[in-house]
Amino acid sequence: MFKPVVPYSDPWNQPFYQRFSMFMRCRVRIAYFYEAANNSTFRYRAYNMAQVLNEQPEAGVSASYFYLSDYAHFDDIANNADMLVVCRSRYNAQLSHLVAKFRARGKRILFDVDDLVFDTRYVRTMVSTLGLNTYDNAVWDDWFASTSRLGATLQLCDGAITTNPFLAAQITASSGLEARVVPNFLNREQMALSDQLYGEKVQRQFAAPKRITLGYFSGSPSHRLDYAIAESALADIMASDDRVDLLVVGYIDPTGELAQWAHRVHKVPFQDYVNLQAVIASVDFNLMPLQSNVFTDCKSELKFFDAAVVGTLSIASPSFTYRGVIDHGTNGYLAQAHEWTTVIRQAIAAMPRYGEMAETARQLVDERYTWTTQRQTILRALDVS
Repeated sequence: MFKPVVPYSDPWNQPFYQRFSMFMRCRVRIAYFYEAANNSTFRYRAYNMAQVLNEQPEAGVSASYFYLSDYAHFDDIANNADMLVVCRSRYNAQLSHLVAKFRARGKRILFDVDDLVFDTRYVRTMVSTLGLNTYDNAVWDDWFASTSRLGATLQLCDGAITTNPFLAAQITASSGLEARVVPNFLNREQMALSDQLYGEKVQRQFAAPKRITLGYFSGSPSHRLDYAIAESALADIMASDDRVDLLVVGYIDPTGELAQWAHRVHKVPFQDYVNLQAVIASVDFNLMPLQSNVFTDCKSELKFFDAAVVGTLSIASPSFTYRGVIDHGTNGYLAQAHEWTTVIRQAIAAMPRYGEMAETARQLVDERYTWTTQRQTILRALDVS
């Protein structure tokens, strides 16, 4: 059983007055809104953004994050904010009231979204990709309703912010609004532990392990069909190379194809986002299979940089974002659905070059995906000078 290497508690669990005080520190104030804090979209698209903007109070911009539970304080937020950024929140009466308060005060409202979840034309693709029961009417009711409500929120806004150019184009096509890009990125807490983990690997000169561990990290049960793309290849590799183990983190249960290798398949439960970095650092290859469609092309590159920052190489399906960051054989590997066995073998055979490739991948992360490099990108997207 994996034990956390650092203490963790959600840093955004603060009462309203603390979040509001943080927000009031500077002359220009950005209010991020999310329905309720969580460890995924909220962290990347609200908490991380506020962390970056608040790092330099002398620059005159501050930010904070607010929730539906802050409804009694919506007037205070609207009176004191210069801009509202609504992050992936479904339309309801409370949110409509908040938007109306900003609109009445002549203040700009932006929509931030990290997935293709706002256009009902793509509900069928989403439901199929996520492997949901297409014969259950409740599934369709839920997904059409949720997607419609997100689309309704988008239409209330003056513009959008998203994670990559492909998704930005989908937003504009759906709404007619301009969409600017701020990538997902690693925050301060992740970087503190990741730097330590990467430094330890450099100190060891990326010494070749006696055993080779392939890792699959699932943030939710909805990745079952993505994982299935690589499962047969994993069975082939484990059958032909007795040095190989598989580590599965999160919600996916390997199926019968790997039953005979159960003693070499290790499961770790879902981790907090900081200690997850230590688990990723413990594997040699981070596997990122994805189905090929417009929905998955909208996904961000976060699984790549979560791994690269700790010196772990990735093998990925060639989605839009993964093609953009992975140079096959230089800083990671790309595998079409029919190529997973071949590419995993190629990656294992190239282990003598592992350290060189890992350093190249880490350099890309340092240039594009750390919290210290995002301030100007965020300010440009917000149109704040």
